[in-house]
Amino acid sequence: MNETVKRDLLIENARLVDPSQDLDCSARLLVINGCVSKIDPTDQEIPATCERLDAKGKIVAPGLIDLGAELREPGNEEDETIESGSHAALAGGFTSVLCCSSTRPCIDSPGAVEFVRQKATKARGARVHVIGCLSKGREGEQMAELGLLSVAGAVAFSDAPKSMPNDALLKRALEYCRMFDLPIFDRPEVPELAEGGMMHDGQVSLLLGLKGLPTEAEDLAVARDVRLAEATEGRLHVGPVSTMGAVDMIRRVKSRGIDVTASVCPHNLCLSDVKLRSFDSKYKVHPPLRSEKHVETLRNALADGTIDAIQSGHMPRSREKKMDDLDLSPFGGSALETTLATTITYMIGEQLIDWKTAINRLSTAPARIAGVPGGTLKPGAPADIVIIDPDATWMVDATRFRSHCISSPLDGHSLQGRATHTIVGGEIRYRLTPDLGHIA
Repeated sequence: MNETVKRDLLIENARLVDPSQDLDCSARLLVINGCVSKIDPTDQEIPATCERLDAKGKIVAPGLIDLGAELREPGNEEDETIESGSHAALAGGFTSVLCCSSTRPCIDSPGAVEFVRQKATKARGARVHVIGCLSKGREGEQMAELGLLSVAGAVAFSDAPKSMPNDALLKRALEYCRMFDLPIFDRPEVPELAEGGMMHDGQVSLLLGLKGLPTEAEDLAVARDVRLAEATEGRLHVGPVSTMGAVDMIRRVKSRGIDVTASVCPHNLCLSDVKLRSFDSKYKVHPPLRSEKHVETLRNALADGTIDAIQSGHMPRSREKKMDDLDLSPFGGSALETTLATTITYMIGEQLIDWKTAINRLSTAPARIAGVPGGTLKPGAPADIVIIDPDATWMVDATRFRSHCISSPLDGHSLQGRATHTIVGGEIRYRLTPDLGHIA
């Protein structure tokens, strides 16, 4: 549901969770003129015309922020549009998403940045921040005009979901971007080692006779990335990562004080490569589903802070594309609408992390990594807020997603927890209703 009128808002009877202030308490939250005004205001401080929202039994937290979603427009509108993707984000509790540069034409010019920003403003979904191309045409040969892209509003640079194969270009870009204090995101993978792979290279791929994606393709790329970050002192974010080797290297460089951050996809925290035994293309995602040992390592790394953030891995592809045979079907799937519930079900529900840690990984840390507003409910901050029903149990039905993509590795799974309201700049832009919610 969309509302066109921005009102002052009082959220009452809430359990307020805000890692940026180390808060987990019962409180009221007052929003005035699109910004957080006060936590636990007195009755005299509440405007008489203020709309009141009862959040009894709910968790109120900073809106979620996604570090990289493909919105596919322009060029692949059959997969997703800026409007459909930004509204899918709202349904998942995201108030901001970083839009990948993988469009046609790609986002390697100021005009392309402006196109996305204008379309997002018109769509009135989640806020959309633009990731500009790292290389011209995403070809990995010449550095894009990073300065001009920055002026146009790009908040980061990346060719993701393609990796950056050019070592010299990545080093120059890390050095150059220190001038703008903007991060470079790299999806770590050595293309020559991963070429033709369809799933995790392991016992299951051997039994199924499918060409594998070896873990060393990611491990070697992470090793290169973190070494260049150390040499240049540039801002580097690697991810999403999916292997034990990647986690080990990230943990070691962080122990030496090197400023590198990393993210993981929710499907890599709960599903393994065993799912591919069905030959169902909904499980053909990137990064691929790895073996149980990798899943366990990733879960522990997210809990202990080695991995800083959860990234949706939203790579929408049309029904026609995903209905093809497994070897011909593209990698990808819809994830914005299931990321929060996946985290609640498999991380909080299994007592690996608490609510403050979950919101940190989904909101506060992504805001810090990307350098975008949000991730906090401090007075004066934009009122980008998610209200979560932690007890709602629902069955994922991908055919009812707001996203154009109805392929999801979580389709048919029972999940716990769901966003009931998503508020952007003080405006309630999404409310969960029974016809949309599949509430059990």
